[in-house]
Amino acid sequence: MRTRRSQIGLEGGEAEARKPPIRTQCGASELQHDKILPEMEKLLYNQMPESTAKLVNLQPLGSKKAEAFVKAFLKRSMPQKRQEDIEKRLNRKVLVLKHPRQRKTKHRVNRRRGLSAKQRREMHLFEIPPEQQRYEIFIPLHELWKQYIRELCNGLKPDAQPQMIQTKLLKADFHGALVTVTKSKCPSYVGITGIILQETKYVFKIVTKEDKLKVIPKRNNIFSIEMDGFVSYIYGSRIQFRASERSAKKFKGQGTMDL
Repeated sequence: MRTRRSQIGLEGGEAEARKPPIRTQCGASELQHDKILPEMEKLLYNQMPESTAKLVNLQPLGSKKAEAFVKAFLKRSMPQKRQEDIEKRLNRKVLVLKHPRQRKTKHRVNRRRGLSAKQRREMHLFEIPPEQQRYEIFIPLHELWKQYIRELCNGLKPDAQPQMIQTKLLKADFHGALVTVTKSKCPSYVGITGIILQETKYVFKIVTKEDKLKVIPKRNNIFSIEMDGFVSYIYGSRIQFRASERSAKKFKGQGTMDL
């Protein structure tokens, strides 16, 4: 019985596969519609025959009568304003026309940065060439420094207060000053006299009368400056600042220092 049913099922499936597809009435109408549409489009977009155009009194494209008709039609259809109304609207009034605003292109200015301290050291900008390490070259610089101190201390008058002179000297620029090491923890520094060529935070670079460049640390050294009868003693340990920082520094009297 099982084999019989399976054969019947196969025969039924083959029979269904062999049957031709049934076309419904709806499908036939769709096929006819697909054929009719292209023919209607051809009739619609084809150029009208001249005989038909004459019967309808239709002007051909590009003729003068057609252009005149279009202009007249637009003139009738579009709203018109009298010249007086236009003048009233425009009289003594500013009209802003719509136009794209041009944005200003900002040009980036490349500001040149100065050299860093490391770059200056690598370029040996702080080094004084041996041929320029002569005492005579810097005598005019010392004369300028004396004029600068006289103006700073109001002429260094005999009745001037030593404390006032000392305070101004501590804030003054020492480039060009003639100094002498009076006391030091290192005996070899004592007695060295020369003009200050360079000042850093911790050292003075001095050129002596023997045309020798000496690097003397500020710490543990006492320097003396003599000018116009006044002698000032400067403790190097208290001025371990750069010249720019020292000019704005407030110094307090702290007594003497033992070396």
